[in-house]
This record gives sequence, C-alpha cells and structure tokens, in this order.
Amino acid sequence: MTEKRINGFGTAPVFFTAISTILGAILFLRFGFAVGTLGFGGVLLIVLIGHFVTIPTAFAISEIATNQRVEGGGEYFIISRSFGLNIGGTIGIALYLSQAISVAFYVIAFTEAFEPVFNWFKNVHHINLPRQVISLPAMAILAGLILRKGANMGVKALYIVVAILFLSLFLFFIGKTEYASMVEGISGSPLRNMNDFFFVFAIIFPAFTGMTAGVGLSGDLKNPGRSIPLGTVAATLGGLVVYIFIIFKLVNSASPEDLVNNQLVMADITVFGKFIIPIGLAASTISSALGSVMVAPRTLQALGNDKTFPFKGFNRAMAKGKGTVNEPFNASVITVLIAFVFVALGDVNVVARIISMFFMLTYGSLCLISFLNHFGSSPSYRPTFRSHWILSLVGFVISIYLMFRMDSLYAVLAIIVMAILYIYISYYHSERQGLESIFRSAIFQINRNLQVYLQKNQAIKKKTSWHPSAVCVTEVNSDRDNAFRLLTWISHKYGFGTYIQYIQGYYSRTTHLQAKESLDLLIERAESRKSNVYVDTIVSPSYTSAIAQIIQLPGISGLDNNLVLFEYDKKDPVNLEQIAENYPLVRSGGYDVGILGGSNRGVNYHEGIHIWVRRVDEENLNLMVLLSYIILGHSDWKGAKIKIFNVRRPGQHDEATDHLLELVKTGRLPISLKNVEFIDIEESMNLKQLINEKSVKAGLTMIGFRSEQIKHEGQKLFEGYTEMGDVLFLNAFRDKVLE
Repeated sequence: MTEKRINGFGTAPVFFTAISTILGAILFLRFGFAVGTLGFGGVLLIVLIGHFVTIPTAFAISEIATNQRVEGGGEYFIISRSFGLNIGGTIGIALYLSQAISVAFYVIAFTEAFEPVFNWFKNVHHINLPRQVISLPAMAILAGLILRKGANMGVKALYIVVAILFLSLFLFFIGKTEYASMVEGISGSPLRNMNDFFFVFAIIFPAFTGMTAGVGLSGDLKNPGRSIPLGTVAATLGGLVVYIFIIFKLVNSASPEDLVNNQLVMADITVFGKFIIPIGLAASTISSALGSVMVAPRTLQALGNDKTFPFKGFNRAMAKGKGTVNEPFNASVITVLIAFVFVALGDVNVVARIISMFFMLTYGSLCLISFLNHFGSSPSYRPTFRSHWILSLVGFVISIYLMFRMDSLYAVLAIIVMAILYIYISYYHSERQGLESIFRSAIFQINRNLQVYLQKNQAIKKKTSWHPSAVCVTEVNSDRDNAFRLLTWISHKYGFGTYIQYIQGYYSRTTHLQAKESLDLLIERAESRKSNVYVDTIVSPSYTSAIAQIIQLPGISGLDNNLVLFEYDKKDPVNLEQIAENYPLVRSGGYDVGILGGSNRGVNYHEGIHIWVRRVDEENLNLMVLLSYIILGHSDWKGAKIKIFNVRRPGQHDEATDHLLELVKTGRLPISLKNVEFIDIEESMNLKQLINEKSVKAGLTMIGFRSEQIKHEGQKLFEGYTEMGDVLFLNAFRDKVLE
C-alpha cells in the first residue's frame, strides 16, 4: 500500500499538470481544423475513441497507485515494478525521450501565439523572422526557472498559467459571432470527409496524452495513493467534458471553411479574442512545457536509481538529487539540453509522430498491467481503487490498434526500437529477470483453468489423436544423461516430458533440503539446454513406492501421463532387475512402457532412427513410428531418416508385416519401401546379433517387446546390445492410430 510523506505536494498539482497538458496547444491550434474537416460527429468520435485509451489508462494508473507504494518516476516506476526492471527500463527510456522532446514541442507551439508579431514584421518590414527568435529565449527562461527554482517554482507558475488558460476558455464560451446568430443547433453535416478520419486523429491525439503528466510528480507527493487517482481521473474526465463543449461551440460559431483555413479561429469567437487567445495559447503551451520539464527529469532520475544505463557514472549523476526534496537537478540539465536541440531545429513534426507511438505503448502497457493483475488474481493485489478488467483490456487493444491506424510505419519503427533497447538492456543486466510475478500469476491462472477444463471434459481423453506424455524416474545420484536427452526430443514440439529424480528415504528436513538442491541443479540443466522438459524430485522409502506415487500424479499436459520411461546403463545394468520387477506395477495403470538402454558414446544423428518390427509387434509398431517422427522433429535430428527392419519367418503368415505394408501403401506411414528392409530369419539365427550388426551405427534403435517376454526372460530380454548406441525398448498398452 502507499505511504504518506511529511513533505510534498497535494492533489492539486497532479490535476493542474494533467489538465493544462490536456487543454494545450492542440486545442487552440488544431481543433478548428478537425471540426471543419470532419464535422461535429467526426470529431466527437475522435474524442470518444481517444478516451477509450485515456480513461482505461487513468483508471489503471489509479488502481496500481493504490495497491503499491509509488515512488519517483511515475509511469516508469509503475511499469518497472510490474513488468520487471529490464522491460520497465526499455519503456522508461522511450517514455523519458518522449517527455523531454515534448518540452521542445510545446515551446515551439508557444511561438504560434506570436503569429501577429511575425506577420507584422513580414508585412511592414518584409522580414521573415525565424520562430527561434521567440522559442530559444522562451526555452532559456523555462530552463532557468526549473534549474534555479525546481518543481516548487514550476508548480507556482503552473497555477498562474492555468488561471489564464481557464479565463481564456471562459471568454471563448461566452463569445458570439454573426455566424452563430444565423444557425440553430449543429450546423452542417455532422459527419464528412471520413476518409481523412485517422489522418485527423493522428493530428488531434497528442491532445489526449496529457492525462498522465501529473503521475510523474509521484516522488514529490505527500500521498501518491490518494493524489494520483483523484488528480488523474478528474483531469481526464474534466478534459473530456471540456472537449465536447468546445466542439459544439466551434461548429456553431464558424463556417467549415473558416475552421479549416484559420489556425487561430478561436480568436474570432472569443471575447477580446485578438488578445486573450494568443495569451491563452501561450499559457496552455507554457503550462504543458512546464509539466513536461518537471516530469521528464523525474523519470530520468528513477532510471538512474535503477542503474538502467550501461554507464555507472551517468547512473550515479542522474540518480543524485539536490536539497531535502531530492530535486533532480542533473537530470533536469540533460532534459533541458535535449529540449534545446529540438527547439533549435524548429520542426519536430516527424519526431512528434514517433513520440505518439511511444506514448501509446506506455498507455497500452499500463492497461495490460491492470488486466494481468486482475486476471492473475494475486492475493497481494488489493487496490483501494478498483477498475474493471474489461476496461483495461479494451484500453490495451485499442492502444495497439490505433498505433497502426495512425501510422503503421512509425508503429513498426517504435516496436523495433523498443525491441533493440530491451535486447541491449537485458544483455547488460543479464542478472535481472525480464518478467516478474505479474506474468507468473496470469500463467498460473491460465494453467489452473486449463487443468480444470481438461479434467471436466473427459471426452478429450477418448479422442484417437495421441501425444506422448512421458514421465521418467531416475536415482538422484545417477550421472546418466540419456533419458533426459530423450525426453528433450519428445517434448520439443509435440509431446510432454517429466523428469523426476528419486531420493531414497523418509521425508524430513534433511531430505527436503536435499530434494531442493537437486531440483535447482535439474532446472539449471533444463535451462542450459533450452529444454521443454518439466523437472522435479520426490522423496520416497523405496524405488517401488516412488514409482507408485509418480504414476498416480497428473501429467503437466493436464491429462494423465501415458508413457513411463525407465533407464539403465547397458555396460553396467545394475538396476535392470529392479526395472523388470516394477514393470507389472506400471502396466497395471494402463501405461505404455519404454525402457532405455543408455550408451556412453555420442549420438550418431546422421544414421537416423532404426525400428525393428517382429511378428509380435503389431501393437508396438504404431507407437514406435509415432515416437520416431516426434523425435525427428527436434533440430538435433535435422535431415535424419527412419529405417524399418521387418523380421519375419520364411513361409509364415505375419500380421505385423501385413500391417506394415498396409501403412506404407495407404500413405499413413510417410516413408517409402526403400527405407523398409524385410529380413527372413531362420530359427537357428541369433536375432540380437543381427540387430547389433545392422544398427550398430544408428542414432537410436527402437525394439518392441511384449509382457510375456519380460515375464519369462526378465532382465535378460534387454541384455546383449552393448556395442550399439541408445536402445529404446517399447511396449504399447494398446494400439495407437496413425492418421
């Protein structure tokens, strides 16, 4: 929750900073053009659509501000503490540059208030004065004001210019024209030139970007949790009401031609307009510039505090404050210098377009944070101000949609710049997590709902399409890697793999800590290999009890596991007897069984996968084929092939052979007959010796087996393949369907 500070501003500066930026230069310079071009209905639609972004954003800010302590940095602080410092730093840098260049934008707009002066010099003295003769001194005065007096002086000046702004609007609303006396109600077509709608929208939208200006003062507020919601929401809704009345006043006070062609048409409508509108324009632009030049340094100061930049000295300098209120003097100097550069250029139209993109990304991010907090249902998210998740989702979607409708090129450029910034910051701060708990909470809720859905809809389990959901149990002190590698292949694209290390003993604090240490190592292994295998540990008195526990657990897919994988070392098969003993336990649960004989040599991927099919393997064939194609989907096996060896008795009918031929002919087995080798074997021939000879170079060999064989032969069934690579023995509980 928020904390109350002894010294600081109240709610008024938040409101006045926001409302003065909302009712800024665009209102005086471009609203007449918009109304003249689109008509009353068209501009009203722009205002409403714009507020479908700003109102959800204002509510989102208010919500987050009443859930956590908001420090200096405003929007940046909220985003970075919700999405993580790397993503927060990415958006924060873009936000800061937008705020800093906005200072120049407003100062240049301020010079438009002196249009009569420029016209007089041009008409009387034939001198075309550059706008910089006004904008540069104005910027210098503004810089001196902020650098010498800080935010306190800025807020005092803000009250004065806001008073002038409100006076000019009051005189505008009571003004009358001859055109107004000739029309009744809304004049002209309420909608026109709608082909130019998004062109005009792009011009008008910066008028709506001021509602978060006051949030940047968060570090200077007595009670941010109260002042931010009140000031931001009041300014947003107040601006909406004023805009609607201004549209109505304009459409009934001047002709469409005058509205389009006269940039300062409001001066012809307002009482004492020739004087008061230029003064009001000057007041609105200078107040917006004041708001931006107070907010931008605080964003930069917060970025420095978080060590966002790759230069330690620069971070320290930007984080350093001045005086008891920690005034960001150094950050203000940098902001003023950036603003001076763009004021000197005199034309920031191109820059302003991409600035709008960064603002839209910021607003979309704030709405997304609010939505994810609602969706994640974290117990720690308890704001006193509550928005609705639908409103936040609408704000996020519309923000992204409008970016591309306003200017798709600059939208793409903005996203590319953000991506480059994020990659660089993540590289420099690799120790920081890119995403924080907000996404984990949302993923948790998605997973929870999917698990419940899958459990309730049992019909899904009865479908014939099959995906392997394999679980493997190994001893904690095992240094074999073959089973983990196999699960990595299976779970790469189509299947699910769970790798569990078994710790023998009774559950206690000691075994719990041992399990935790083992799990940390497993997670590191999975991350280093970019594996999709889910890893875990289990403490159990015996190997049998561990298997009994594990096969009763639900799979990570949301459905039951369907394949249990055992492993042993072919050169030292000490646990083969244990595997053979526990085979009936696994079969009683209706699982397919895989027993992996691991080799110490590397995998010869180019030789592909060899499948051995015998007359007893009719049910095992489809399982072996499906697993082979799933494994080949991993990049390790790029270019590898499947080769099938069909072993049969001469002169005997063989259902497995018939089934194999049918699969090839019907195309359900997408390999050609040239990759199938039929081998007639006499009773005197040694099958294991034949397999060793044919598959000695194979990357992986699959051999089917039946329950009767393991019952009669036990562990001897799996012995005798020491010269080959990995051998996977498979037993299907029921036949799989090849679509």
